Amino acid sequence: MQDLLELQNEITNCVKCPRLVNHCREVATTKRRMYMNLPYWGKPVPSFGDTEARILLLGLAPAAHGANRTGRMFTGDRSGDWVYKTLYKYGYAKHGFSSSIYDGQKLYYVYITGAIHCAPPLNKPTLQELSNCKSYLVRELQLLKRLKVIIALGGIAFKTCMSLASHLPSPKPKFGHNLKYKLWQDKWLIASYHPSQQNTQTGRLTEEMFGQVFQSAQTLLS
Repeated sequence: MQDLLELQNEITNCVKCPRLVNHCREVATTKRRMYMNLPYWGKPVPSFGDTEARILLLGLAPAAHGANRTGRMFTGDRSGDWVYKTLYKYGYAKHGFSSSIYDGQKLYYVYITGAIHCAPPLNKPTLQELSNCKSYLVRELQLLKRLKVIIALGGIAFKTCMSLASHLPSPKPKFGHNLKYKLWQDKWLIASYHPSQQNTQTGRLTEEMFGQVFQSAQTLLS
């Protein structure tokens, strides 16, 4: 879809947030020792996936030495390993890994984006930076015509979706793993713990729990 391609090009060239732009470039210059001989993307990371997506996977932001290095959402770090392994298990990915933009990975009926597209220092974007990037998400929601389910990975992604909802049910939806809400007439929101190492290594999020989220999505789609 040409409009989505044009939007991703706009995202990649975005300079709305000088702090984030500078941080991405600095990380790409200094690098991590284990990646010292590898090129870094070092700029806003575009969304990735199927333009006919039924499911939107919304994360927080690119990791400094993950997507900010590889140039693809959830690629090059442990969180991404969980994401693509699970997408493959449920038939949404060509293979169960994502290592670079040249690895031949392809998604089926899934589109991956972020609340923001630049890696923030300490993984903590400001409210203004989140606001600056929100318009891109709004446009993606408008352009993904077949979209039915949004999976919000983590509290910030969940709050970002809540801020875009056409109406909020009463009582106000709360963040919790595998909780489902219909915030739009034609779309569902599923909350999920983020597959960060902080969650996966402590057992707060298990592979079975993460898989349950996609099982819920499939049920809603059917």
